[in-house]
Order: sequence, then C-alpha cells, then structure tokens
Amino acid sequence: MKRIPEKLLAPAAFLGAALLAFLVAFWASIVVESRSTAAVTSALLNAGMTWATVETDGLQVTLSGTAPNEGARFRAVNIAGGVIDASRVRDLLEVTPLQAIEAPRFSVEMLRNGDGIQLIGLLPAPEMTDGAESAEKTKLIEEASALAAGMQVDDLLETAAFPAPEGWEEALAYGLEALKKLPRSKISVGADAVSITAISDSAAQKRRLEADLRDMKPEGVAVKIEITAPRPVLTPFTLRFVKDGEGARFDACSADTDRARERIITAGVLAGAEGTPGCTVGMGVPSPRWAEAAEAGIKAVNELGAGSVTFSDADVTLLADSSVTQAVFDRVVGDLQAGMPPAFSVKATLAPKAEPGQEGPAEFTAELSEEGLVQLRGRLADELQRNVVDSFAKGEFGAAKTYTATRFDPNLPRGWGIRVLAGLESLSYLAHGSLVVRADTVEVKGVTGSQEARAKIAQILSDKLGQGQKFNVSVTYDEKLDPLAALPTPEECLADVQLALKVAKITFAPGSAEIDGSASKTIDAVAEALTRCPDVAFEIAAHSDSQGSEGGNKALSQARAEAVLLSLQGRRAPVGLIRAVGYGEERPIADNGTEEGREANRRIEITLIGGPAPAAPAEGAVAPPAEASADAAAATEEAGQAEETPANAAAVAVAPAAENPEDAPSVAPASADVKPKARGDRKPD
Repeated sequence: MKRIPEKLLAPAAFLGAALLAFLVAFWASIVVESRSTAAVTSALLNAGMTWATVETDGLQVTLSGTAPNEGARFRAVNIAGGVIDASRVRDLLEVTPLQAIEAPRFSVEMLRNGDGIQLIGLLPAPEMTDGAESAEKTKLIEEASALAAGMQVDDLLETAAFPAPEGWEEALAYGLEALKKLPRSKISVGADAVSITAISDSAAQKRRLEADLRDMKPEGVAVKIEITAPRPVLTPFTLRFVKDGEGARFDACSADTDRARERIITAGVLAGAEGTPGCTVGMGVPSPRWAEAAEAGIKAVNELGAGSVTFSDADVTLLADSSVTQAVFDRVVGDLQAGMPPAFSVKATLAPKAEPGQEGPAEFTAELSEEGLVQLRGRLADELQRNVVDSFAKGEFGAAKTYTATRFDPNLPRGWGIRVLAGLESLSYLAHGSLVVRADTVEVKGVTGSQEARAKIAQILSDKLGQGQKFNVSVTYDEKLDPLAALPTPEECLADVQLALKVAKITFAPGSAEIDGSASKTIDAVAEALTRCPDVAFEIAAHSDSQGSEGGNKALSQARAEAVLLSLQGRRAPVGLIRAVGYGEERPIADNGTEEGREANRRIEITLIGGPAPAAPAEGAVAPPAEASADAAAATEEAGQAEETPANAAAVAVAPAAENPEDAPSVAPASADVKPKARGDRKPD
C-alpha cells in the first residue's frame, strides 16, 4: 500500500477542516432561518395578523403584506423585533390606502297640504362656507314660501359640503314643479328617482295630472306616480240593470265597498251581462245592505227575461216588458218584495200591450249631430214651456247650434217639461245622438267619448223622473272620441313610426345629404304617423360607416338627419319636438371590416327622446350606394359638427330645451312654416 506523501497531508487536512466548517455554518444558518421564520410567524398569528408574510434570508427576516392601517403595520414590526433582534427585521409591509369620504345620499321630501309646506332632507352645498347659507336651500325655501301664499313653511333641511350628484338639479326642479301642481301631495326627490304621492279632486283630474307629470318628466330620472281620487259622493246612489233585445247590461252601477262591487258585478254576469262592467265605489249608500238589494233586483230582471230594475237611493223601480206574462210578473214581484232588505221601497210595473190601430203617443224629439247641431221637434205644452226648453238647450249646446221647431199641445201629461229638460241634460253628455220623450218613457241613444256618460245619464233620469218612471239608455262608448284615451302612448307612436320605415329604405346620393326620390313614400308614411303624435319627442339619428375622416362622417350624417327632418316639415308633420343628430361612425352595430357591416352601419334611426337606443338597424335604415369620398367628406366637415349626446335613459320624456340653441343638436322649429337653421349658419364658438 502506497503512502501519502507527508507534504500533501497538511493541505488535505486543511481542506477537510474548511469543508467541515462550511457545512456546519450552512446547517446552522438553515436552522437559524427556520427557527426565526417559525418564531416570528407564530407570534404574528397569535396576534391575529394573518395578513403578514414572513421570509428569511440568512439572518435577515423580511415582513411583507398589506396592513389594514398604519398602527397595525407598526405593531407587526414591533412583534417581530421582540422575537428576534430588531436589527434583523426588514419592513416591506404596505398599508391599505385611506378611502375618500363618500358623499351622503341626498334627498328631499316635500309635503304640501292645506296647512302649509314641510321641507325635510339633505341638500348638497359645494359652495357653502362657514357661516354662509346654501344657495340651493335658500332658493328652495323662497319658492316654497311663494307657493304657500302666506301659510307656514317648515324648514327641516340640512346641508352637506359635497357636490351635487349627477341628475340632482333636474330631479329637484321636477319635484318642485310637481309640488306646484299638487296641493295635497308628498314628493320624495333623489338624484336618480322622484316619487310622487298625491290626492286629486276627481278621477278626471287624476288622469290630467298623471298626463301632465309624465310630459314634464326629465330625461334620465325614474319617476313613480301614485295619485288617488277620493270616493265620490253619489247623489242619488244609482244602479240600473237592463235586459232586452240587445242583451243584459248595466246602464249605471254604484257600490259602497269593493266587496259590494264584486257581488253586484257577479250577479250581473250570472244574469247574462258580458265583460267586466264599470261600477263606481262611492259614498252616500242608503243602506249597508245595498249589495244584497242589488242582487235581488238583478235576479228579478233575469227571471222576467225582459225588463229593467232601477235603484235611486232606496227607491226601486222594476219595469217588465210587455212580452212578460202576468203570472210570471206576479211571481217575480212577490219574490222581490219578500226578499228585499228593509228601507227599500219597490214599485213594479208591467208594460201594457199595444192595441191594434191605436194612435201613437205624443212625442218630443231632439237630434244631436256629429257637428254639434241640435234640432228640437215635437210637442210642448205652451209658449212659456217652449221658451224654457229653448233657453236650456241653447245653454247646453250653444245658441248658434240650436234649432227649435215645436208645436203646442195643451193636453200633454203632467210633468212633461221636467221629462224634456231631463232628457236634454242627458243628451248633452253625448258626442252625437237622439232623445225621444213620451208620456210612458224617455229614450236616450247615441255615442260618447266618456266612460262615465252612461252611468251619469241613468243617474239624471232616475233622479229627475222619479220612482216608477220608465226610461231607456242606449249609449256606446267610442274611444276615438275620448280626448285622453284616444291619444296614443309614446311607445305606440314609436311603433307606428317604425312600421312606416318599413315602406322602403331611405337612400341618399353618394357623399350627399340629398334624399333619393325613391324614399318619398317612406317619408310620407313617417309624416302621417307623426301627425297623430304631436306631443311626443323624437330623435332622428343618422349614422355612417368608418370610411373617410371621423369629422367628415359626423358632419355628413348630421346633414342627412337634418334633411330627413326638413323633408318631414315640408309634409306639414308636427316637428316642434323633433331633433336631428348626426352620430357619424360613433355607434356602429356591425363590423366595418365587411361591406355588409358597413351597409348596416349606414342607417337612419328614429327613436323616442329618452327611450332606449336601437340594438339593430331598422328595415328603413339608410343605405347609400357608397359613402362620401375623402374630399367630399372634408368639404362637408366645414358645415359644422353636432355635439355628442349621452346615451338615452330608459324612461320616456320630452327633452328639455338647450340653454344655448347654438350649441344644441338641430331641433326643428315649433312652426311648420319656419325653416330649420342651416348648420353652416351657426355662430362661431
């Protein structure tokens, strides 16, 4: 065995010792790192600081993570420094940034009644300084004081030094205008919504107020309207049910409660009435057992097969047709009188059968034409009665529209004049119709635009003629004659306009705002649809593809939108609330990389101002053969550009007029005789 030379033993021993020392030091550092990490981590976890992360690099211990606040960060560093030497701790902790103080929710409640006005809520006051009053609060109190007209105004308003949120000013102005219209109301105003609760004097006033408030509604503000009408006092409390050759029906229906109304309508349906008749719930019922009495009367008419029952307060008149036999009449009347609740008085009459060759009875007639002209003919007792009837008719229908051609008959039955006047008063509730007055009956027939006319006529005749008197009301409701119901809603107007756009496409010459002659029928159809909607605000929007310059496309589309508007005005369409806006290439609905997409993007859209923007091109979209060339677009750009308008909100509203018309999109003049101002005529900015 070979021996290692002695001169190599010393270096080998030195290298071995060095290696051993390195391994020991390395192992020791690992142990120190591991123990340091475990000790610091354990201490932080015991303190609930789960957000901190501990890492070691040799003797250095690094703390990282995001502390919830500066105090928590400082505490974490101190805890680590208490476990190991503080000089070994490296602080890389971050702190969650302080959030900006959020503005409070601004709202105002305005309460108005006969005693005064109360203002409660929180108003923004960005301009307010110490010791100064908010300008908005001062203005609101001043306007409320003027509205209160000397009555008390309770100021419970607070202010906060924050800017007003978007939509606040419009919502508050709308709420104040609503307060002016509603003397008994509570109006809650927020930046994005206004809630209106009010009481009206009548159902007709309720409909008018609701229509006015909808028209006033600002764009982008949600509005909730709840207006109630108090129960009317019905004098007399009237119900009339008829069954004849025209079928079974209610000429008038009154009830004291919703439950009583359901019972009465159910009894009518069981007796043959179709649909859901109207029945007014009101005050003034003569007996709490009104529904029971009405059910008995309706049942009696049904068993007769032909006749009528009329309730005028507690007076009940049952009239049987001449076709009813005496035996059936006696049985039905007996059952009715036995089953009628106390306090109700029943008078029953069986119409006599006409004798052959009998001379016709004396008559008075009145004919009301569709033009409002009324002709009075037939018999009156004397000159005094004729003068009274003539004066009454002229007062109801107008002196210039009344023609009287009657003759005298001194043998007329007693109460003839009262019957004639009651009939003329009933006739005044019709748009056109006729009146026949005889000794045994009064007949009113015609057409009306009021849903309450039939019940009102039955109430008048029942009250004026008295118990036991026969009358007949044959009135048809025509929705077209109703000044409110006949008006289409904004959504219906939009549907008509979009249907009109399906006639043919609106096309333009390339690079031009000149409408092609082939679009004439489309423009005619749109103008006809707009004629039925004079109070609805529309926007005519023109769009282009992305070819050419952005400014040129926008200017060309603006010119095309105005060309459509001017064309509608030339057809005498009501364009006072219509604006024309060119959006250029801002709102594509298809890919401009394909010819099909570019053609879809070249379009004309007509939408409600405040309504949702269309998601797809209408069939009447603009489809020019080719878009403007770069030179033509640059030339058109000199005509000016329309300002960009925000996306429409979902609620329908009439757009407010711009404070400076020169800066607004093109809006048609209110008169169809005035030409819209050309875009090139705008004043320079």
